[in-house]
Amino acid sequence: QVQLVESGGGLVQAGGSLRLSCAASESITRSDTMDWYRQAPGKQRELVATITSGGSTNYADSVKGRFTISRDNAKNTVSLQMNSLKPEDTAVYYCHAPVVVSRLGVDYNVWGQGTQVTVSA
Repeated sequence: QVQLVESGGGLVQAGGSLRLSCAASESITRSDTMDWYRQAPGKQRELVATITSGGSTNYADSVKGRFTISRDNAKNTVSLQMNSLKPEDTAVYYCHAPVVVSRLGVDYNVWGQGTQVTVSA
């Protein structure tokens, strides 16, 4: 199965920025959509941002204007640039792909292990 590995999390003060990256373990032939989710303590996992293979994006209202999702299909990576961070952005952030096609076959509902983002007031 293809694995997704996130990096770039950490501790930042409110108003600061972080850039999360997600890399696939295999060369991806096709992945129509890739997402970033987050889960704060005691809360349900929520969708933060989505990007299609063609580059169309969609964001949760809470991050619009502050976060930017991008992808590099040639490098099999997807990134999340997070600016103007707020304490309420504190969560574990997960990379996700609903469908991934690679030399290994077709994988569904692939999740990364998550990376912690902590924003201090």
